[in-house]
Amino acid sequence: MRWPGRRRTRPQLTTWVCSKHVLPNSEELITPKGGSGGGTGEGFDVAKTGDARVGFVGFPSVGKSTLLSNLAGVYSEVAASRVHHSNLVPGVIRYKGAKIQLLDLPGIIEGAKDGKGRGRQVIAVARTCNLILIVLDVLKPLLHKKLIEHELEGFGIRLNKQPPNIGFKKKDKGGINFTATCAQSELDAETVKSILAEYKIHNADITLRSDSTADDLIDVVEGNRVYIPCIYVLNKIDQISIEELDIIYKVPHTVPISAHHRWNFDDLLERMWDYLRLVRIYTKPKGQLPDYTSPVVLPNERTSVEDFCMKIHKNLIKEFKYALVWGSSVKHNPQKVGKDHVMEDEDVIQLVKK
Repeated sequence: MRWPGRRRTRPQLTTWVCSKHVLPNSEELITPKGGSGGGTGEGFDVAKTGDARVGFVGFPSVGKSTLLSNLAGVYSEVAASRVHHSNLVPGVIRYKGAKIQLLDLPGIIEGAKDGKGRGRQVIAVARTCNLILIVLDVLKPLLHKKLIEHELEGFGIRLNKQPPNIGFKKKDKGGINFTATCAQSELDAETVKSILAEYKIHNADITLRSDSTADDLIDVVEGNRVYIPCIYVLNKIDQISIEELDIIYKVPHTVPISAHHRWNFDDLLERMWDYLRLVRIYTKPKGQLPDYTSPVVLPNERTSVEDFCMKIHKNLIKEFKYALVWGSSVKHNPQKVGKDHVMEDEDVIQLVKK
C-alpha cells in the first residue's frame, strides 16, 4: 500500500543569507599554500553547503546580482558602475525540499583562463558546481555566450556534454593497441598514435565505443575534464518584443527571464531542478507516518541504500541489517531490501538495525 497522509503542495521557496566569507588574496589562490604538493585546490574557498551547488557565470552588468538577490534574497553589492565585483556571494534556497547553494561568481572577462583578472579562480570554483547558469544580456547574447563558453572550455569544463565513450589504459609495454567498435569519421590508428605520441605515450590500450573526435581523445588522455549541465539565462526580456521572445523559447537549454521584474522565475527554478537531477528520499520512523517535510537528498548517480546511510552518518552502515522501502523502485510496498538496492525519487525508507 501507499502511505497516506501525503499532500502534494507547490514547493515553497525559502532563503538564507550566509555570513561573511573571508576570501584569501589572489596570490594565495593561484599558488596554493604548501608549494606544488598534490591535492586539488578549489580556488576561492567557499564551503560547499546544501545538496547541490549552482554557479552563476556572466559578464559584468548582465544582471547576475539582481537575479541572485531576487531569487535568494541575498543582497550582493550591485555595482552602479561597469566594473566587476570580485567577491563570491553565496546564498542558499530551499526548493522542493532540497537546499541549493547559489554562487554569484564574479564577472568573467576575456582571457580568464589565461589568468587575467581573477578569472582563473572564478573558473576553478565553477568546476566544483553541479550546474552552471550562464547569464546573458538578451540584447547581445551570442557574442557573450561564445566568449564565456570559450573561457570555460579552455579550463576543462564541458557544458551539456557526456564524457566521451573511449576506453584508455596505459601499459608498460606492447605498443598502442587500437580498437574501434563502430565506424569512425575522424580517428584512425595512425591519428590516435600521433596524438598519444604528443603526450609521450607509446604503450596503451585505446577502445573507441562511439564516433569520436580528436578533441574527445585529448579530453580522455588529459583526464582533468569536468562535465557540467548548463542553462543559458537570457535576462532583460522586458526590452524585447513578444515575437523575439517566441524565437528565444525554441533555443535548447535556454530560459528567458527578467531579473528586475522577477518574470519567469518559476520556469527557471523548475528547469534548474530538472538539470540537477536530485533524488529525494523520505524517512519513516517505525510505527509513525513518513516525514515528508525534510527529505534526505542524494545526487542522481549515488542513490543506493548504502549511499543514503552514508549521507546520514558513516557509522550507520555498520549497524545496518535491512531496510523497508515504499515507492517506485520496488515491486511490493513495502519491500525488504539490502544495502545495494537503488532507490528512486520520493521513495520512503525505514531502516532496521542489527
